[in-house]
Amino acid sequence: MSEWSLVYDQFDPKNQGLLEALCATGNGYYVTRGAFCWVMADETHYPATYLAGGYNRAQTEIAGRIIENEDLVNLPNWSALTFRIDDGDWFNIQAVSVESFRQELDLYRGILKVEVRFTDKKGRESTLQTRRLASMAEKHLGGLELSLTAHNWSGRVEVLSGLDGRVINAGVRRYRDLNSSHINPVAAEPFENPDTGETMLHLLVETKQSHLRVSQAARTRVVSNPHAFEAKSSTETEAGYARQTIRVDVGHGETLVVEKLASLYNSRDTAISEPGVAAREAVIHAPAFQRLAHDHERMWCMLWDRCDIVLDRSSRIQMILRLHMFHLLQTLSPNTIDLDVGVPARGWHGEAYRGHVFWDELFILPFLNFRLPAIARSCLRYRHLRLPAARHAAYEAGLKGAMFPWQSGSDGREESQKVHLNPRSGRWVPDNSSIQRHVSLAIAYNVWRHYQITGSEHFLELRGAELMLEITRFFASLTHFNAQTGRYEIHRVMGPDEYHEAYPDTETAGLNNNAYTNVMVAWLCTSAMRVLASLDAAHRDELMDKLMLDERELALWDDMSRKLTVCFHDDGIISQFEGYENLKEFDWEGYREKYGDIQRLDRILEAEGDSANRYKLSKQADVLMLFYLFSREELSELMQRLGYEPLTLEQWQRNIDYYLARTSHGSTLSYMVHAAVMARSHPEKAWELFTQALHSDIDDIQGGTTPEGIHLGAMAGTVDLVQRCFTGLDVRDGALHFDPVFVERMGTLKLKLRHLGSWLHVTMQQDEMTVAAQTGWAQPLTICVRGETRDLQPGESVTFNLSGGGAAEVGRAAAD
Repeated sequence: MSEWSLVYDQFDPKNQGLLEALCATGNGYYVTRGAFCWVMADETHYPATYLAGGYNRAQTEIAGRIIENEDLVNLPNWSALTFRIDDGDWFNIQAVSVESFRQELDLYRGILKVEVRFTDKKGRESTLQTRRLASMAEKHLGGLELSLTAHNWSGRVEVLSGLDGRVINAGVRRYRDLNSSHINPVAAEPFENPDTGETMLHLLVETKQSHLRVSQAARTRVVSNPHAFEAKSSTETEAGYARQTIRVDVGHGETLVVEKLASLYNSRDTAISEPGVAAREAVIHAPAFQRLAHDHERMWCMLWDRCDIVLDRSSRIQMILRLHMFHLLQTLSPNTIDLDVGVPARGWHGEAYRGHVFWDELFILPFLNFRLPAIARSCLRYRHLRLPAARHAAYEAGLKGAMFPWQSGSDGREESQKVHLNPRSGRWVPDNSSIQRHVSLAIAYNVWRHYQITGSEHFLELRGAELMLEITRFFASLTHFNAQTGRYEIHRVMGPDEYHEAYPDTETAGLNNNAYTNVMVAWLCTSAMRVLASLDAAHRDELMDKLMLDERELALWDDMSRKLTVCFHDDGIISQFEGYENLKEFDWEGYREKYGDIQRLDRILEAEGDSANRYKLSKQADVLMLFYLFSREELSELMQRLGYEPLTLEQWQRNIDYYLARTSHGSTLSYMVHAAVMARSHPEKAWELFTQALHSDIDDIQGGTTPEGIHLGAMAGTVDLVQRCFTGLDVRDGALHFDPVFVERMGTLKLKLRHLGSWLHVTMQQDEMTVAAQTGWAQPLTICVRGETRDLQPGESVTFNLSGGGAAEVGRAAAD
């Protein structure tokens, strides 16, 4: 097995949706699903292209009420390219005899390849090959190459190339009752290269509500031996569709090669006059496919040089880990930096969750912070630009500061559904997920971690500090003081679990004193003080004056950091929320026997007329998210500051065991988070959970969700699990700390990190860890491995003994 290729060697119609999501090609500006170029949308295939941040709003009447949703829009299909021989049927892989099949996603080069050897109904033997890319070097361009070899025949081949805007959003079955028409056709026309007279295609559409104009242009030409082929071309257009037909005579044993170059622009792009003009000019001046591919591959090579993580024991695990990094970089690339887009939970790979932004950057930014910090900053800028909307939301709720939405899209309003469809029962049920206020805590956590890793004072002064302080102000206004207990409380919220929306048999949504929320707020109040202390006096005074922040508020935050409520039960188990201990235990074995797959217990119980609110069960980590974000020492410090006993090692493990036994893993994030929290105490068990998390998308373990879009948070989380949890990586007090956990099945681990502007090469083996600093950086770094600290100069390397004997050895770095 190649460690750089995702390969399928059989065509299976039932798996095409999964392959189309996993084999999508993108560049941070747009993503095109990996559907074959010759297919149209049907029950088997779903070709689609999505623009980063390309949203539109539409209304639907459901259950007697008007529902409005903002969706990521399925844009015109630029990659439509098919053929037929001697006026026969257009190629259909299910209508021929397939002798061999291979589909390969080349992760290193960012190219999707398909090869089919087939015999048609007339006995003609042929080999069809395609290559496709979304240019990482030229974000507005995409390329497609089609080769057809005639093994035992000669005849006329008709090639059909189109720009097809006759599309709707139909990629998620449970959304199909909703309004799915988002674009209006504006123009479909051929045009000529003014210098050569070559005919090309142009298509312009506009979204119905957001009035986003999207323009595509395409150039299709025969590029095999021009003396062997005399091509004849014609064009046709209709509303939303432009097509070009090229007819070519092909001889026995010859190979016809056709390339299609397409451009994509939209009306929000910078440095253009108008998207139609820009698209036409781009495709006129576009290089040949081979040159486009060369420049594209060069950019991917540069990204992999920064981002690759190497494990030497398992080719499949290595490949899947790279697949996850690949899709992360296709969603958030250097092309994203100047865009106003957030981190979509499902990538730009499909229509699930409508392309919305949740809290997934919590799992994604750690990878970017250490390698591509400018991209991480652009994701945080997306939040800062929506700070006015968050302030307005808090004001409307009678609160202060900034209340960010659980689901965000174009303008920062709350995009969460009011009702959602349970596909198991067929009923539309209330959706209270918008009270997951912890999304704002994730934003604040990301801001502070970004500053710790990069040391970017400019970012903190410009955006970061204001975000953190306004979020702190919001939670201070959400908090109530209980005079009887002498502690602060937070009521009517949901934690990350998502199964528990309310107390049993009550109509009021929300729970009191969710442990994750309360402890994170305590951390936030402490961190807000650190933020202010990190600013120079002038910037601190300016910001406090701008926010009208006074010493009374700061004193309140300090008091909250010491007196927020955390509930316990069963002698040291942190209660997920107040009253958790009164819930019923769940019959796990009975439901597994009855249903088999019980990941989505909320849907199963609702279909039975019951509710997850009644039971001690979780969809994913809630309390244990604290164990994921903080080390035992850090969490113990927070607890001590709050006036509680620090967590002993025995309590730490008992909490993990308690909640792991009560979790259904109904989210793809679940296995990953639980693997991380078990890395210290049970590394082999953690590795098993890690491999389960790795297979979440590639094996579609949720039974049909991956075809609707990848799970970007889980993908990036598995990468961070290797980077952070198995290495014990942390940043504290300006030093880079490692506390390695070695797993035999992992073998040697190699990765690169960028800390405070300096690049480090890290190699971890069973008995030693080597950290080498690249030359060219002036700043020495402090490295600490299992309590042993060394200052590392540029060009130096240091090797730490992990077996308990011998001191660290310092030398020159072997290579840059």
